[in-house]
Amino acid sequence: MEFSVKSGSPEKQRTACVVVGVFEPRRLSPIAEQLDHVSGGFLGNLLRRGDMEGKFGQVLLLHNVPNTLCDRVLLVGCGRERELGDQQYRKIIAKAIHTLNDTGSMEAVCFLTELNVKGRDIGWKVRHGVEASTEALYRFDKFKSKKDSARRPLRKLVYSVPTRRDLPGGEQAVQEGLAISNGINFCKDLANMPPNLCHPTYLAEEAQALAGRSENLKVTILDQAEMEKLRMGALLSVARGSRQPPKLIIMEYKGGEKSEKPIVIIGKGVTFDSGGISIKPSANMDEMKYDMCGAAAVFGTISALTNLKPQLNVVGIVAAVENMPDGNASRPGDIVTSMSGTTIEILNTDAEGRLILCDAITYAKKFNPSVVIDVATLTGACVVALGSQHCGLMSNHNPLAHDLGNAGRSSTDLAWRLPLTEEYAEQLHSNFADLSNIGGREAGTITAGCFLQHFAKRYQWAHLDIAGVAWKSGKEKGASGRPVPLLTQYIIDRWHEKLAEAK
Repeated sequence: MEFSVKSGSPEKQRTACVVVGVFEPRRLSPIAEQLDHVSGGFLGNLLRRGDMEGKFGQVLLLHNVPNTLCDRVLLVGCGRERELGDQQYRKIIAKAIHTLNDTGSMEAVCFLTELNVKGRDIGWKVRHGVEASTEALYRFDKFKSKKDSARRPLRKLVYSVPTRRDLPGGEQAVQEGLAISNGINFCKDLANMPPNLCHPTYLAEEAQALAGRSENLKVTILDQAEMEKLRMGALLSVARGSRQPPKLIIMEYKGGEKSEKPIVIIGKGVTFDSGGISIKPSANMDEMKYDMCGAAAVFGTISALTNLKPQLNVVGIVAAVENMPDGNASRPGDIVTSMSGTTIEILNTDAEGRLILCDAITYAKKFNPSVVIDVATLTGACVVALGSQHCGLMSNHNPLAHDLGNAGRSSTDLAWRLPLTEEYAEQLHSNFADLSNIGGREAGTITAGCFLQHFAKRYQWAHLDIAGVAWKSGKEKGASGRPVPLLTQYIIDRWHEKLAEAK
């Protein structure tokens, strides 16, 4: 869909639809009041008659509003003005987009950017309007023989800005919103693919295709033989039960000086997780294709960067394997040696994500990183602890954790920090190896973070457990695209810091 910004009066817009807000109880937003005045009280009369209360999520589509040049006016209920926050704003946008798409308005001018969202400027509202609009229209119907599409879909959306002085910032916000939205959609597409097609080799091919479209992206693929030479015994132990060969995928985005230390983001790419010998229950096992959402988020973030073109160096590393219960699969009780030389007793083969990540974290030393951030659907315990609202954030560096938290709040892709202390690490004690790969039932998310921290001691490092936020179950089943917004916002913030320091 095409997005743009403009400034102007609502009554002068020659378009299929003008979108404005109504607050509860029956109170027109400032732009809607302007339309009401021009139309001789047309909107106010409808509200007084009881046609619309302004409750959150209500819509009322009007035709032939007097003294306007548009074909329609869409009134969108915004609830109580004092309760309007980030998530509510995005939901209001999404409701408007669904209505426009279903009612034949192929283009529209949206004045919902005038709404007062506490602490947010016009750039934020335009960018998140683009992101919310794109999310509302996303469909994964690649494998449907009959595609359910609107007869006259929305194709062009213009977001209003208050004055002409706001146009440059609005245009930049559109570009950022589009880049992040495209990255989110790329992440979703990869994660929603069926596991018989989306395997480690497929991910490697997608990385190479992405590099072919991007002049400042270099991709390197390590195969099993190369990983064996690097002695990645932990990662390779997970892949032993599968006929799909593992891949370590390295995507180097080169936007900064050659000598500049890169940000490294590492994604868990278990393209299907049966649990291995410690096999999972059969119910909902189809959702274990989503165990590569960390990898998909790295792909989505790198894709967004190739469009945003920040003057930074960023390396994306994807550890891609399939975890299956073959006669050659790892067993509970096996001991493997990681790339770092640390020996690990495998007590549960379904705690495999940390095994592939620990070798990828060690491999990251090659790039002399400024920070290392790993992303993984790592523990069911994180779903119990934080649900589907916040991802779990753990870090050995307070400023990094603070910056990621801020990026989450700015992007509405929220993270909540959990503790990492020696007391938790003691649960990983093994009688037979340096570490065990699980720490017992208690604090499972934190002990998994402690396991990874062992391999990240030389870095400023953070871990994002996205098990609760990476996909939705039930009727709306599908990948969410998180935490692409958080990661991209973090990188944008570092870019802006760099620009400010250069002045």
